Amino acid sequence: MTAARSHDGPGPLRRAGRATGHALRAPFTGTARGIRKATHAHGAGESGLGKLIELHAVNGAGDVMITVALASTVFFSVPTDEARGRVALYLAITMAPFTLLAPVIGPLLDRLPHGRRAAMAGAMLARALLAITMSGAVATGGLELYPAALGVLVSSKAYGVVRSAVVPRLLPPKFSLVKANSRVTLAGLLATGVAAPIGAGLQTIGSPWPLYGACAIFVAGTFLAFTLPHKVDSAKGERRARLIVPHHEDATPRPAPGRGSTRAGLRRSGNGEKPAKERPPGLRSVGGSVLHGLQANAAHRALSGFLIFFLAFLLREHPLAGQSAAVSLGIVGVAAGVGNACGTAVGSWLRARGPEVIIATVLGLALSVAVLAAVFFSTVLVAALGAVAGFTQALSKLSLDAMIQRDVPEEVRTSAFARSETLLQMAWVVGGGIGIALPLNAVLGMSVAAGILALGAATAVRGLLGAARRGTPHPRVA
Repeated sequence: MTAARSHDGPGPLRRAGRATGHALRAPFTGTARGIRKATHAHGAGESGLGKLIELHAVNGAGDVMITVALASTVFFSVPTDEARGRVALYLAITMAPFTLLAPVIGPLLDRLPHGRRAAMAGAMLARALLAITMSGAVATGGLELYPAALGVLVSSKAYGVVRSAVVPRLLPPKFSLVKANSRVTLAGLLATGVAAPIGAGLQTIGSPWPLYGACAIFVAGTFLAFTLPHKVDSAKGERRARLIVPHHEDATPRPAPGRGSTRAGLRRSGNGEKPAKERPPGLRSVGGSVLHGLQANAAHRALSGFLIFFLAFLLREHPLAGQSAAVSLGIVGVAAGVGNACGTAVGSWLRARGPEVIIATVLGLALSVAVLAAVFFSTVLVAALGAVAGFTQALSKLSLDAMIQRDVPEEVRTSAFARSETLLQMAWVVGGGIGIALPLNAVLGMSVAAGILALGAATAVRGLLGAARRGTPHPRVA
């Protein structure tokens, strides 16, 4: 009896311990289940898109941790004049080589279609190792910080290129590409919003701590990349696309592969037919819609790079009326983030309806607000420009994705995503360089912002509206 009582005695304690443990775990497990349910909804779990959404969230969280550490070291820790010199040095050591490397990132990754999971895992692991490398130099701001930052930048863009190429292979049934990309982008934005204050909190403990956090996140992302479906590494039926500008704008797109003689490999000559040399289809085989959409998106991406660097220094030196420098930067940053999220949500709602008109419209909207900000510079208009720039960039990119899905043959579609993403990243670098070199004059800066968008409108809007009027004779997506 004594032995039985001694055995039964701890029972209530064990049950109480299990109940307490369950209560402590419930908020976290419940949140995890809710996130998994959201990312895997509407067939995304079965197709593998849910895994990619989660991986992109991890990528966004890790990148923002590194951004917090670099911003605190290069920008916030020194006076404005010295900060400009440091950021200029950062651009010279990281962005200039990246401008040379960016054109080859897409083609190199395009030649490794069977290793996309490994490429994304490698980009994650490389940033994990580089974060640890940077943790020793981030406090001093030594020159060894900059080559590591270049490596992080290249790895991040390489991941972005591969991710863009992977999405079309993970579409659930009856799921448009623009909707899939909007889900992936929203996941990254939400993860960035959650991780940014955590990174700022780690920064108060010590300058290396955000980098330790980034390392842990990217290590997790390395393993998560290999959980993507094996079909991500399949290259069946794919060929490489060539982003080339036609010498003459065709009023009517050439016959689509599968509908004309190019696909069949036959060319009529006289009374007979003879085989023609088959060429890799380029984007000019589907008309100029995608190219004009890419030009418009390059203007949006250049504006983004310009505003990030120019407003960072302008608002630090000349805060918005009645606000401190930190609050001024926070207002613009939050406005841009909210605008980006809204643009992504609207893009998902619009799906793929009229992408040419959408791109032309949002480009005109951004240009109008930039002109107003240049003429009537004020707190409200600067915040409005940040919000509109985020909104129009997100919506324009989703519309470009829809046009690539509609107009580019499936066998070259993933290649087209890879190369277009590389070109857009180069546009961001150019815009950032202009932002750091420009004098800190508000009216001049907003005028340059308007000029960037005006250049994009001059090169793209007429072609986009013309393509919208003509329609697509050979749509590939219902």
